[in-house]
Amino acid sequence: MKMSKKGTGKLILGAGIGAGLALLFAPKKGDELREDLKVRINNLVKKAKEVDVNEVKENLENKIDEIKKEIEDLDKEKVKEIAQKKVKDLKKKTEELVKYAKEKGTPVLEKAAKEVKKQAANVCKEVLAKLEEE
Repeated sequence: MKMSKKGTGKLILGAGIGAGLALLFAPKKGDELREDLKVRINNLVKKAKEVDVNEVKENLENKIDEIKKEIEDLDKEKVKEIAQKKVKDLKKKTEELVKYAKEKGTPVLEKAAKEVKKQAANVCKEVLAKLEEE
């Protein structure tokens, strides 16, 4: 069973810190302490050499790809949010246009305003649908 890069690094770091602390607080003579330290350092170097560089590289690339995807998704959500706000604004403006045309009492203006409102609604639906697909 292979350990992940993160797990292997933590294991090596933990082993090194643990060995150092154990040696510092152990009631041993200087010679014994130095010999223990050498053995533990050699073990640590051996474990570090066993780390699979390709696995570490692959895990790093995977994490970077995940982060990029999250950023893209965040951008899409932001665009979608802005588009939804603009749709509301556009709907309000087209309703104001229709109301104004009615107030002026000209059927030609009212018909044109309603057509603008209808076309704007269709465009908004299409834009939101495309954003949903992505």
